[in-house]
Amino acid sequence: MDDRRFGFLFAPSYRGPARVFGVTERTAEVVLSGQTLHARFGRWSISTPLDNVDGVQITGPYGFLKTAGPAHLSLADRGLTLATNGDRGVCISFREPVPGIEPTGRIRHPNLTVTVTDCDGLAWALAHRPAP
Repeated sequence: MDDRRFGFLFAPSYRGPARVFGVTERTAEVVLSGQTLHARFGRWSISTPLDNVDGVQITGPYGFLKTAGPAHLSLADRGLTLATNGDRGVCISFREPVPGIEPTGRIRHPNLTVTVTDCDGLAWALAHRPAP
């Protein structure tokens, strides 16, 4: 599989809060490369084998206070949200939870939500990825 890159879709109201945390168009993307999913969001990043992806669904809308600015941890399920708009994103669930919110890796996330420009394309690529 060639690298597939998905940039984040920034709503105007999200730009300022994101920039405070180092999240810009240049520092935020999701990349499917070989057999790996890598998401970068300013200083936060997640990498996991594509084999670890268990499910994908389009979600939204999201509340501004729960999504704007830095990476957000859900206290309900430990999911991680990397959001640059409140309209629409892709929720990726994992077989084995992955580290991401903090540098030690003690907190692990069963799912990741990303608000990329091409939600349908990312969801399709993950759902139809080639076997290893």
